[in-house]
Formats: sequence, C-alpha cells, structure tokens
Amino acid sequence: MTIRVLIADDQNIVRAGLSTILNGQPGIEVAGQAPDGRTAVALARRLRPDVCLFDIRMPVLDGIEATRLLAGPDVPDPLAVVVITTFDTDEHIYGALRAGARGFLLKGAEPDQLVQAIHAAVRGDALIDPAVTARLLATFAAGRAATPAEPIDALTDREEDVLARVALGRTNAEIARDLHISTSTVKFHLTGLLAKLGARNRVELAMWAYQTNRIT
Repeated sequence: MTIRVLIADDQNIVRAGLSTILNGQPGIEVAGQAPDGRTAVALARRLRPDVCLFDIRMPVLDGIEATRLLAGPDVPDPLAVVVITTFDTDEHIYGALRAGARGFLLKGAEPDQLVQAIHAAVRGDALIDPAVTARLLATFAAGRAATPAEPIDALTDREEDVLARVALGRTNAEIARDLHISTSTVKFHLTGLLAKLGARNRVELAMWAYQTNRIT
C-alpha cells in the first residue's frame, strides 16, 4: 500500500523539503500541498489522504482549526493529522491535540522521525515526539484549572503501566519490550484504556496521564 500524504505549510521551502523527504521514501507519496489551512481542508476532503501533515501557524485558517474540521470529535470519518511545529515559539500545540491531531513533531526532527510519524499515524499508533513529550504535555496540563475525574472502572496495574509508557511517547513495540508482553496484549490494554477514559487516541491518553499527575 502506498501512503498518501497531504502537506500544509505557508513556507514554500518547508513544503518542498518535506515533499522531497517523503517522496524519497518507499511506499510514501505526497498527494498534495497547500499554503494555508483553508486550502488544506478543501484538498483533504477531496483527496482523502492517509495522513495530513500540518503546520500550526498558517494564514487564512490555522492548523488548529484545520485539524478540528478534519479530525475533530464531531467529524464522522476523521482523517489522521500529524502536526509539525516549533515548540519554543508555538504555544497553540495543546489546542491542536485537543482538536484531534494524532501526534506532533518538531520542525527540527530527523527525517527518519518524520517517516516514523507517518507510518505510526496510518497504523493508529500515533507518535508523540519523545524529545518534548514531558515538557510539552506537562506544561499544558499544568495550565488547566480542573483535573479530570478518575474513570468509574479503575485502571488495572497493567493499564497504568501501559498508560505511563504511552505518555512518554513509546510505540506499541517499545511498550511490549518494556513490559515483556506481546504487542497484541499492548493493543488489548490500549483498547481498554480508550474505553475507560473516553479518549479518542493515544495523544488524549497521554494528556490525561499528565493532567492526573501520573507523569511528573
């Protein structure tokens, strides 16, 4: 299967660089490019790419709103969105994650991390850049006034173990190695976590872990 990617960034040189990297990878092709969020949403709805790779700060319509329109809780058939941002200058990343983005990368990430993020998004195994996971999620979780309620059905010890590693940006394979269990068992526990916490994806699981002070 060829993974089709839509790139949206207002800088021509960034779009060209990302396109060159992704088109050079086997099994990945850039299906379209957009210089702003509104164009990106229109293209995404027409092309239905496997992954949307969005910058947050874009003209006309920013990446947060574009993400919400394509992957938000009210979207019946959401697309996979991965956000690329510059953390030190972009404080809207939390909004993008809440809008439905499956993961994020820094613009300074290595090309192989970008490719991993694309593959992870397709698998539903969203990649949270481990270089900034604690700093980013803890910062925004601390800024929230209310702490989410605990689930009616308490998490099991194993679910707590899996949740902690999701919050640290581990993939399913890495969690399996850490806990000496199979990847299918990891997926089983992730399904349980999503159901108990009412989360849509791994990113929301990670944010819940930080908001409830499970990760400090």
